[in-house]
Amino acid sequence: MTALHEPVVTTTPADLSVWPASTTEPRPGGLAVGGVPLAEAADRFGTPVYVLDESEVRERCRTYRHAFPDAEVLYAAKAFLCRAMVHWTEEEGLGLDVCSAGELELAVTTGFPPERIVLHGNAKSPRDLETALRLGVGRIVIDSPSEIARLAAAVGPDGHQRVMVRVVPGISAGGHEKIRTGTDDQKFGLSIADGYAQHAIARILDQPQLELTGLHCHLGSQITSVKPYLAAVRRMVGLMARLHEQHGLVLPELDLGGGHGIAYRPGEAALDLTALARRVRAELSDACAAAGLPVPRLIIEPGRAIVGPAGIAVYRVLAVKKTGDHTFVAVDGGMSDNPRPALYGVRYAPRLIGRASAAPTAPVTVVGRHCEAGDVLAADVELPSDLRPGDLLAVPVAGAYHLSMASGYNLVGRPPVTAVRDGHARLLVRRESLDDIRRRDVGL
Repeated sequence: MTALHEPVVTTTPADLSVWPASTTEPRPGGLAVGGVPLAEAADRFGTPVYVLDESEVRERCRTYRHAFPDAEVLYAAKAFLCRAMVHWTEEEGLGLDVCSAGELELAVTTGFPPERIVLHGNAKSPRDLETALRLGVGRIVIDSPSEIARLAAAVGPDGHQRVMVRVVPGISAGGHEKIRTGTDDQKFGLSIADGYAQHAIARILDQPQLELTGLHCHLGSQITSVKPYLAAVRRMVGLMARLHEQHGLVLPELDLGGGHGIAYRPGEAALDLTALARRVRAELSDACAAAGLPVPRLIIEPGRAIVGPAGIAVYRVLAVKKTGDHTFVAVDGGMSDNPRPALYGVRYAPRLIGRASAAPTAPVTVVGRHCEAGDVLAADVELPSDLRPGDLLAVPVAGAYHLSMASGYNLVGRPPVTAVRDGHARLLVRRESLDDIRRRDVGL
């Protein structure tokens, strides 16, 4: 098993293996997701547009709950968040992991129980902490020594707040150096190696209004091997054993974060979730038995693996241009709605939709409309050689870190998000308009 589940398609599996399970091709070139033809969604909502398969999101939530029946599964909201996403995760029994007052307030005002929310952040603002305490967030993950005194003072001598400590286990894992967060050379967490984690924990224990419930670590993103998680379990349990020896402390929770890798193109590796669940449980049980500790409750924080494969970005071709040996296909979006290729070198597999083509394929580079040479959405991909302005291109695996990282570059406005299910499409997040942009510009 190399993915959460194998999609059901009406063409060859290799063609649509990274698309949502509901993807069909009722007619050549006419892809539909959730029973909604993508070309119709583009005509109705305009382009660029994000299309999100609600059933795929829900099924992936259930897959995690079934794989980790005894664990607490928190959806990592930074991957993508809107009110509908909050509602879906709550209905499917997941908690939430948020990184700001904005994410937290959106979740709680949508009706999500605050006690099932965990607040992260390497540099939490006073507003972040005040909002978390005011709304009654379940746990706050302490990421630096200075947060201990600030949080204790904000809670007050008669207050109470459950906290965890983010620990750096000294493990390198992840698909790109910019998304590896388990080593000592980055901004997150407190190191085991230099004793900062142990020192911070001792300080927390001196604050009676702060209840330390467990340890937290996050190794990075786009991890496709189980081995780094097993190494993290061993190191975290080793620290828990030392804390028990020094302080008589028995921590009831262990959060291993997320970072579960997915395939962006056919043939790419994805994290084997079934193997991860089985081997992490066994490793945790064995390590705790060897240390003479009870097994803590496991917490995991998938984000990308839940929402990423459920999303499709649809663009309209504006121009096709040959320059030397290169063919550039320019679309009406780009790095303002998907900065990931520029940031991390991520590669996608766009597809012509809306019409069939009998033309042979040729290598092209799909570029955006922005005034940057680095505004490239997909380099050297095979697409029909008869591509022309007005055609539609769909990019699968676009549900995570697209809208959440979108910018206002060139004032083009962020795209809308639509949900599809059972043949119906509805708007979740409307397109950012020029009026929205003008309203924020209040001075002359």
